[in-house]
Amino acid sequence: MTNHAFIFARGGSKGLPGKNIRPLAGKPLIQYSIDVALAAPSIDQVFVSTDDAEIAEVAEKGGAIVINRPEELANDTSPEWLSWRHAIEWVNEHHGEFKGFVSLPPTSPLRSIDDVEKAITKLVTQNADMCISVTPASRSPYFNMVKQTSSGMVELINKPMSNVTRRQDAPKTYDITTVAYVSTPDFVLNNFGIFSGNVTSIEVPKERAVDIDDIYDFMLAEIIMGINK
Repeated sequence: MTNHAFIFARGGSKGLPGKNIRPLAGKPLIQYSIDVALAAPSIDQVFVSTDDAEIAEVAEKGGAIVINRPEELANDTSPEWLSWRHAIEWVNEHHGEFKGFVSLPPTSPLRSIDDVEKAITKLVTQNADMCISVTPASRSPYFNMVKQTSSGMVELINKPMSNVTRRQDAPKTYDITTVAYVSTPDFVLNNFGIFSGNVTSIEVPKERAVDIDDIYDFMLAEIIMGINK
């Protein structure tokens, strides 16, 4: 089975300008995703889809094949799913058809090779359309997450069947992470959205599930890397 890794990295980032190539522990952020993909036994080729010349230069030097993303797929309102489709069609045309689509966002630099391999395996063993990565949620819609009612009061987002007095008694919930998304080209090209089909998951510990969106996430990643040295 031919699996290709894709890293989607736009040039614009309002939360943290220049985020995707910002040095993290001496290495551009995007390089962590490239390195894991290159080292993963089940990955055949690594592609970076970007609209940015600087990101493209870093990606090529780092060992990835660059896909030039059209401007209309690189603005703040462009659904990334359309970028997934564009990348798949580009690879099909320039490198031939393949079986496994693996998206490794640059915002998760702490993922492990094992995380990627587990996600690829889980998709196949569960006969799923999509495998995502999740991590235990710190808050629960059954216990300490509320919504405002029309009367101005608040109530639990999800009301359990019986009274829940401890978070540990509530149904276990998870946050979706950006560690890995694994699917097939056929599913991406013929559907629109992760939950359009049967979705399975792998669980990733919090220390590998940091998703960098702003400077505080960036600092957290640096701290964790320093601890794990």
